Amino acid sequence: MAGTPAIAAVEDVYVEITVVLGRSQMPIHQLLKMGRGAVIELDSREDDNVWVYANNQPIARGEIVLSGDRIAVSITDKLKPQKT
Repeated sequence: MAGTPAIAAVEDVYVEITVVLGRSQMPIHQLLKMGRGAVIELDSREDDNVWVYANNQPIARGEIVLSGDRIAVSITDKLKPQKT
């Protein structure tokens, strides 16, 4: 069943959402040696904000929330769109 015209116009639009918890630098040979269960140290602490990106553009900041056995992001600050 087809939706309303407004919904139908966007139902095939895909947006890649990325959440950045922190960053780390390491030589590629070290990365290639890592196996399942390896731990990568990040440059952030557990109470630091995370960054939310849509199609590689920052759109918000948030915080990690544990919801049962799932991990979620609670948006705390919406960013203004960047002018290109």
